[in-house]
Amino acid sequence: MSAYDALMAFQRQTSALAEVAGRTGWDQEVLMPEGAADQRAEEMAALESVLHARRCDPRVGEWLAAAEPADDVQKAMLREVKRSYDRTTKVPGDLAEALARTTSRAQGIWAKARASEDVAAFLPTLAEVVDLRRQEAAALGGEIAYDALLEDYEPGTSSAEIAELFDAMRPRLVALRDQVLAKPQSDQVSGRFDPAIQMALAQEVAVAFGYDLNHGRIDKAVHPFSSGSGLDVRITTRTSEDDPFNCLYSTIHEVGHACYEQNIDRTYLLSPLGRGVSMGVHESQSRIYENQIGRGAAFTGWLYGRMVDRFGEIGVADAPAFYRAVNRVHNGYIRTEADEVQYNLHVMLRFDLERALFSGDLQVSDLEAAWNDRFKADFGYAVDKPSNGVLQDVHWSVGLFGYFPTYSLGNVYAGCLNAAMRRDVPDLDAALGQGDTAPAKAWLKEKVQQHGALYAPREVIERAIGGDISPEPLLSYLEDKFLAL
Repeated sequence: MSAYDALMAFQRQTSALAEVAGRTGWDQEVLMPEGAADQRAEEMAALESVLHARRCDPRVGEWLAAAEPADDVQKAMLREVKRSYDRTTKVPGDLAEALARTTSRAQGIWAKARASEDVAAFLPTLAEVVDLRRQEAAALGGEIAYDALLEDYEPGTSSAEIAELFDAMRPRLVALRDQVLAKPQSDQVSGRFDPAIQMALAQEVAVAFGYDLNHGRIDKAVHPFSSGSGLDVRITTRTSEDDPFNCLYSTIHEVGHACYEQNIDRTYLLSPLGRGVSMGVHESQSRIYENQIGRGAAFTGWLYGRMVDRFGEIGVADAPAFYRAVNRVHNGYIRTEADEVQYNLHVMLRFDLERALFSGDLQVSDLEAAWNDRFKADFGYAVDKPSNGVLQDVHWSVGLFGYFPTYSLGNVYAGCLNAAMRRDVPDLDAALGQGDTAPAKAWLKEKVQQHGALYAPREVIERAIGGDISPEPLLSYLEDKFLAL
């Protein structure tokens, strides 16, 4: 067996074990009994210990040094293994194990604190998570701690580049928000929306968007998420009796993630290329499914009919009114429920707080006050309760520092992809108006999804759009859409 073949066989086993760990995480959020949290933390720590040992096994370094790639695919395989190996070997095994144990435990503590509006009950555990991630960043090295963490989610991107991008976007987003909010409020749906019917419609919509339920499932969780790769990709959503859009658009968002994973070339299954290449590219798929397709006038015309069929009277008179209701710009606290105009402002708030935490300018004990002050400055009204403020997202409890900016980076990518897709598929809206997403799905699969991690994050987007990445398509799309509305 060649060095390359030996390495790939070893990596296949490592990837399979990582999938088991991921499914254990899915179970923790969806099915695990509450009293099992302490035991689950030990189980997750044990799995991480095994995975960490495999990822920094000295034989991986030897195989990398001896491997001779035969083509570009093999070169990409080795690139991904080397990137993981170089990072993992810098992090002590006991630190990796401690992170897995602490974040597993923290997730349950966060959920309880959120339900009881008790920030103080969560902050000590959050301080542990932040301390461990600071230790990890120090082990990884580099001048800026936050950049070391960002590399986990968007390889090749720095916080300085993201800050420059956000600084360029913010003035136009704020100006657009002020213009839109100065106008009369749009239509709204109203009534009681049975959660069971919401879930049935969510499944119908998920299938319409291409989600393969033979290799996936839809469940409920406190915070919607997508999990898994290849032949087992699961999503979760949530329901609210007076807000069916929470369920439907969370589902569409997670289906975007899931379809990316389900549509990766099957020859890459359980290989270094068998997952999405970055969270920014992943978010480009979830955001274009949710927004440019799912909230567009064509698709909402079809969805309006399905809503009426399922629920009867929903408080809006026709499809154009429903389109306005879906895209209503409104004050609110929750990032996942924010309209397209204001969504990125929510992300920018989190990005700046995260950078301050890891630069030492902000301590965990001051995080709630910092959040509330920044929110008031950015949105013009005060946070009313912790679950609408610093406790609303699961990310920090599980240590995902550096993840948040990829949501807006994904929006920028999605803006570029949407412009290119509509250039290449001029009759797209005619199909979407019939609930037919096949032309959009086919374009995204060909241009982005099938490649998995074959290309670097920026490269896969630039190849798809045939040009340079820029926030201009996203900003122009938002201005054109919402000023017309």
